Amino acid sequence: MKNKNSIFHSFFIVFIVALGGFLMGFDASVISGVVEFIGPQFELTKIQLGWAVSCLTLSATLAMILSGPISDKVGRKKVLKYASLLYFISAVFSAVAPNFVSLVIARMIGGFGVGASLIIAPMYIAEIAPPKLRGRMVSFNQLNIVLGISVAFFTNYLILQLGKSDATWTKSLMIEAYNWRWMLGLEALPAILYFLFLFLVPESPRWLAMKGFEDKAIDIMAGMSTKEQATEEFKEIKVSLANRDKREKVSVAELFKPAMKLVLTIGIVIAVLQQITGINAVFFYAPMIFKQTGIGTDASFAQAIIVGLTNLLFTVIAILFVDRLGRKPLLAFGVSGIVICMFLLAYSFNTATYELSDESVTNLSEIADLAKINQLQGQTFINDIAFKNALIQVLGERIASEHQGEIIAQAISINPWLVLIGLIGFVASFAVSLGPVMWILFSELFPNRLRGLAISFTGFVNSGISFTVQFLFPWELANIGNAGTFLIYGIFGLAGLVFILIFLPETKGKSLEELEKILIK
Repeated sequence: MKNKNSIFHSFFIVFIVALGGFLMGFDASVISGVVEFIGPQFELTKIQLGWAVSCLTLSATLAMILSGPISDKVGRKKVLKYASLLYFISAVFSAVAPNFVSLVIARMIGGFGVGASLIIAPMYIAEIAPPKLRGRMVSFNQLNIVLGISVAFFTNYLILQLGKSDATWTKSLMIEAYNWRWMLGLEALPAILYFLFLFLVPESPRWLAMKGFEDKAIDIMAGMSTKEQATEEFKEIKVSLANRDKREKVSVAELFKPAMKLVLTIGIVIAVLQQITGINAVFFYAPMIFKQTGIGTDASFAQAIIVGLTNLLFTVIAILFVDRLGRKPLLAFGVSGIVICMFLLAYSFNTATYELSDESVTNLSEIADLAKINQLQGQTFINDIAFKNALIQVLGERIASEHQGEIIAQAISINPWLVLIGLIGFVASFAVSLGPVMWILFSELFPNRLRGLAISFTGFVNSGISFTVQFLFPWELANIGNAGTFLIYGIFGLAGLVFILIFLPETKGKSLEELEKILIK
């Protein structure tokens, strides 16, 4: 029977490895506060702004292709160490970037760390965790991702407020002048800590078994349970590894053999669904979305923190119930909530109107760049696209983009609470389902011999969709509008829900070897 020390030891190792998820969440979401400032500073178009946000995901996508096979050669632990160093380099160079191109390059360096840790951390945890605790332990990685997202939202808001402080130290550090640079540079500290902590964790026992280090693998597994349980589980691992051809190289073509049809289809659909419903549009552009409701910069950053905390809370709930309720019920419940909330957001923005009153024009005319705004006085616009296009015609694209938040705040008529409820409900639904459950399924569905390659492939699909969503989001808001964008996300979610209900099997409580026998025909 497993003792308390072995359980503590297991969770200690998993917690350290999952800190890669924290860095991934922080690195990805800290840009949500930065877009407010780099757009005007570097005079970026909507496409360039989307590129500044999504470029990290592009390099992460490439890293996902390579990290699985590389980890099969050099080990899971070593790849995670490389990832931590890439996070550090990216943070430092992003903070001092002198221009748009330099910022993109620095963020793409961080993207390689994101891709590697996003794939290898859950893979490592699944390979080292006892079957009965695997779902909860793999979810630790997702918990750390959402914790990183929450911390990024909080530090962005904190830096924004510190910039307004009269304290001498904030003035000397030029926090207000370099606010977005401080937002990006903070990541250097946890990146170094992660690198140092990784020296305290062992290598994956399944990787050691693949390389012939059987005694060492059993010793590591015994630390997670008991010697007897470790020996029995290791026998299953040996049987699974023995079924592969001797030293045969695994090719991508093997993923598309008839035996893999079911699991690969499930993996691809879940990978696409997790991103096509717009989660990273919300996380990476949260303040921008809230500013579309006219609440102002400070309030938009503050409400982004609420989104982050909601994500954290419901991820914890998912971790507590994923091994009790199972993967399929959580997915069905969560995706249903996603669909409802996206339709609510589409409805909210579709009913919004925009009109500049006499008082609004007076307030805005005090800003020198907006002297021509009175040309729109008294006109009523029934959607955000028409209003934004009118602003561009009157003020020019640069000035309209720079002051869009202030102008919308004066003109919009909308129920901001419906938008807040829709976004919080969406994030809660995602966090209790697609967020953690996707990675649990990835770690369970695929056979041992193909797991590294298969997770890299499905992760590549997931990241590619994520890149597309992030890249297009500013353009979509400008050309399709808020209502149309969220409606599209809701329709994709509805299609995914139907697939889950019909095709997804339950995987909880089964060893990786049992699942291979069931799913691979």
